Amino acid sequence: MPILQENVSLKPFNTFGIDVNAHYFAEVTSEADLQEVFNNPIAKTQNLLILGGGSNMLFTKDFEGLVIKVSIPGISYQVDGNAVSVVAGGGVVWNDLVNYCVAEGFAGIENLSLIPGTVGASPIQNIGAYGVELKDVFTSCTAFEIETGQMKTFDYAACQFGYRDSVFKNELKGKYIITSVTFHLSKTATLQTHYGAITTELANRNITEPTIADISTVVADIRVSKLPDPKTIGNAGSFFKNPVISKEEFETLVQKFPDVVNYPAPNGKVKLAAGWLIEQCGFKGIVVGETGTWKNQALVLVNHGAASGQEVYNFSEQIINTVYAKFLVGLEREVNIL
Repeated sequence: MPILQENVSLKPFNTFGIDVNAHYFAEVTSEADLQEVFNNPIAKTQNLLILGGGSNMLFTKDFEGLVIKVSIPGISYQVDGNAVSVVAGGGVVWNDLVNYCVAEGFAGIENLSLIPGTVGASPIQNIGAYGVELKDVFTSCTAFEIETGQMKTFDYAACQFGYRDSVFKNELKGKYIITSVTFHLSKTATLQTHYGAITTELANRNITEPTIADISTVVADIRVSKLPDPKTIGNAGSFFKNPVISKEEFETLVQKFPDVVNYPAPNGKVKLAAGWLIEQCGFKGIVVGETGTWKNQALVLVNHGAASGQEVYNFSEQIINTVYAKFLVGLEREVNIL
């Protein structure tokens, strides 16, 4: 089979299960595959889309260009005392990496259990959950430069990490394909249990001295209780970012809504729970046509079977407008819209 295929359905490659086609499609399992793709003159003339797990994507139409599905495998590690350096291929399923590290006793990413997507996408989004972000364990990544075909290594500073943000979402967007990521983990755990319901769940299970395996299990169970399985119902996890507002804006907001769920954010700012804001506007668990919000978490938009991407997008716009009208807080989509 040629590495470059034509008119391929992307329904199996996006967790929303939106049925659209790619004009051209290639699945790569090595850096050599990438070289082969871009040695084809057709590739140089096409709009490009790089897909990992397709878990942070909403397709609103067919993609008139080349979709490259990154499926580069492999996990390896080196131990130096308590320090562990782990290298994972860009196509490794993120949760497979978490499970591997937990099983080996490598601490640092247990709070990131069950986040959908692949390793290669993790630095782009600076994924995070339950008090831990990718940047906390990131050493470097290797990436294929599309224009030149050369490999480049990006260290921590070069990635310019922010909240669900990096240089790969900004000035370098669409210019590199991440082929592997190196993480710094530890054989000595410094557990993060303060965020969300972790502490409560540990207490409910009478776990007083938790291990990283305990944290991973609890986080996974919490996520399952809140988030639907994309294999059962199409979704992309959290559809919106948690908004971050100034202290002054928060003081005004809390006067009118004293129960507003909030967390401290850097630089004296305040992070609000987008799910709470949406739920207060009456959206939790509602069905609108073939889309809606998940019954257990208003932050998650779902495809009940035959939703178009445009239908989901229009519904998200309704949520944004309603939340702003009630709270004067703007929501920003976390998923990529295409």
